[in-house]
Amino acid sequence: MSDSARSSQSPARNPFEPTFEQLPETLPIFPLSGVLLLPGGKLPLNIFEPRYLAMISDALAGSRMIGMVQPVQPGGFAGDGMPSDDGRPKVHKVGCAGRITNFNETEDGRLMLVLSGVCRFDIVRELDPAQGGYRRVSSVFSPYRADLDHADDVVELDRDRLMAALAAFFRGRQLSTDWDAVNKAADANLVTSLSMVLPFGPAEKQALLEAADSTARAKLLIAFLEMSAFGDPSDTPPGRTN
Repeated sequence: MSDSARSSQSPARNPFEPTFEQLPETLPIFPLSGVLLLPGGKLPLNIFEPRYLAMISDALAGSRMIGMVQPVQPGGFAGDGMPSDDGRPKVHKVGCAGRITNFNETEDGRLMLVLSGVCRFDIVRELDPAQGGYRRVSSVFSPYRADLDHADDVVELDRDRLMAALAAFFRGRQLSTDWDAVNKAADANLVTSLSMVLPFGPAEKQALLEAADSTARAKLLIAFLEMSAFGDPSDTPPGRTN
């Protein structure tokens, strides 16, 4: 597939997508370590805790939006989190809001849903918990308004370098993938999907979230893959040449 085909014009905006003015000032948050949602990405979630079932129920009755955030470990890294003075684990100040675009109830009382990434946000302050027991924050989206403009649909990506690093990463972990689908994916979709699904640590996931734009994220993604695949000389695949 040619580069021109991969960077084809973006489709028209989905009429169900919120405008910038419709983004909520108060956002329920779902702290989850090692899980990344990006604008334009789709994240499946399995909800079973009562407080988060209440959160999803309230979201469905309102804006259908929740915020995905990562807890913070000592030293500022994302991880399992350490409790703050009020007993709630601290979370990173940057998260991504997602809209519930699909959900199903299970017979054992769980909710299986798909969260579609909309826009990143900064946490201004944490609010009192909602009546259902889940956490809420005052959010500001203005630093990331471009997330809604689909400006990142065109990415400056060294695709050959990405594919080489990805192949080495998979070989080193004995992972497999649908290479035909990978090769056919548009650059922006590929960067978003790989950033979300690859088994990076929480700190790397947070760095990918906070990257300035998709081009910066693509460079960071390649760097993480190369460090993981080639960082230790003993991990260098046989026959690799510079």
